[in-house]
Amino acid sequence: MTAMTHMRLEIEEIPEVVARFLSASSPVLGEAAARLRTEDPAMVITIARGSSDHASAYLKYAIELTMGLPVASVGPSIASIYGRDLRLSRAVALAISQSGKSPDIVGMAQSARRSGATTLAITNTAGSPLAQSSDFTIELHAGIEKSVAATKTFVTSVVAGLALLAHWSGDVELQRAVAALPERLAGAVACDWSEMIPVLDGHDALYVLGRGPGFAIANEAALKFKETCGIQGESYSAAEVMHGPVSIVNPGYPVLGLAARDAAEKSVADMAHKLAGQGASAFLTSDLGGAARRLPFAATGHPITDPLALVVSFYGFVEALARHRGLNPDEPPMLKKVTETL
Repeated sequence: MTAMTHMRLEIEEIPEVVARFLSASSPVLGEAAARLRTEDPAMVITIARGSSDHASAYLKYAIELTMGLPVASVGPSIASIYGRDLRLSRAVALAISQSGKSPDIVGMAQSARRSGATTLAITNTAGSPLAQSSDFTIELHAGIEKSVAATKTFVTSVVAGLALLAHWSGDVELQRAVAALPERLAGAVACDWSEMIPVLDGHDALYVLGRGPGFAIANEAALKFKETCGIQGESYSAAEVMHGPVSIVNPGYPVLGLAARDAAEKSVADMAHKLAGQGASAFLTSDLGGAARRLPFAATGHPITDPLALVVSFYGFVEALARHRGLNPDEPPMLKKVTETL
């Protein structure tokens, strides 16, 4: 295995891919946003699995914070296994799938459309069954992703949702922050977290902490630890870790605190410092001082977009960690690129 894996190449593509998406997708984003403003929905549901579900969780926080609309993740099995349609008049259904092929995601999107929801697909495959089942298709334009571990498609899925939200809400500051993401994410690619790699030697479990949109990023990071490194990564809200999980944090236990520049930064930082003070090997993406060790971060200048830069820096770190452990992050055992579930 060469040092330059597909995963690493795709991480380095992220700023370019995001710029391409923003340029190519402006018309459909404008059309979809105009429909949403006209229909004035009462709620949003999301339909996704895996990394795409983590993108949905990020967008849940972004929509609730920006629009004040409740957002709920709907289990695709409601339609695919249980055969139940939900009452979704005045709802928006946002389905996210890189391939757009998984039968349960497609089935739930079709059910939502039957039930009166306005359906939007975020996918990297414009002609996919999911795209054909939706009122609007927001194509990622990310190109082929060869590594099984999704990176550029995850980031661009979040950007797609944020760009739609910026158009829909008319929030000028969010529009500017989204437009600036290619440059900001290039800075995130350059952040070096390699000092954390040797600290994880001999460890096969850790905690990843976050809050708000940063909790969605913690979920994605925990999954990537499992996928690429065989590490039992567990994600927790910084508000929840003291409700039981802290009992297994013994001296040297690794903790990664993903703090963004938003209202939750102090909460995440305080918990990372607290655990470090109890003996954990804690790392933190914040300048708020304390016992945890600081990791470099690229700030985006907006609280809604800021957590996204953290996952780009994390991807570079976890790819290097996998190679340090003698693993190929492109081909995790027992996994394949397209997962089709019922």
